[in-house]
Amino acid sequence: MEKVTAYIGIGSNVGDRLAYLQGAVDQLAGAEQTSVTGVSRVYMTEPFGDPDQERYFNAVVELQTSLDPAELRARCKAIEHELGRPGEYLRWSPRTIDLDILLYGGKCIESDLLVIPHAEMHRRKFVLVPLLDLANPEHPRLRRPIANLLKTCEDNSVPVRLLKELQLRPIRPI
Repeated sequence: MEKVTAYIGIGSNVGDRLAYLQGAVDQLAGAEQTSVTGVSRVYMTEPFGDPDQERYFNAVVELQTSLDPAELRARCKAIEHELGRPGEYLRWSPRTIDLDILLYGGKCIESDLLVIPHAEMHRRKFVLVPLLDLANPEHPRLRRPIANLLKTCEDNSVPVRLLKELQLRPIRPI
């Protein structure tokens, strides 16, 4: 399969949030048939849903992958599990790590397991702002560039950019 550019939203609001984000970047970089080509800055954001929890650290990872969307989703779920996220959880509950496929090339996919582009991404500044650190792709369903979606986004939150950054580390062969 030919390599495709995909964007993965990552977030954490439990424990050492920056370490969990870095762990997700490292594991994505080490995934077979995948190479990380960029990582956004890290932003602190208010939680959605239940406001009585810690603020999130959010970022976006750009990668080139020859995994198909279902395989990429399975890899993301395995990374979540490896970083301590349980298989079952309440929506909008605190989490060590969350990985969501935001975009996969220009594809639109809807199945029981997978919706690409991510169904809520155009409504979430914590996704749009870090995505724009990397690129300004067109939303394949809405046919509008991400910068344009940010200008019209009704999310009133203010993502706060952190000084600490995630690293793209060279992967050492075992």
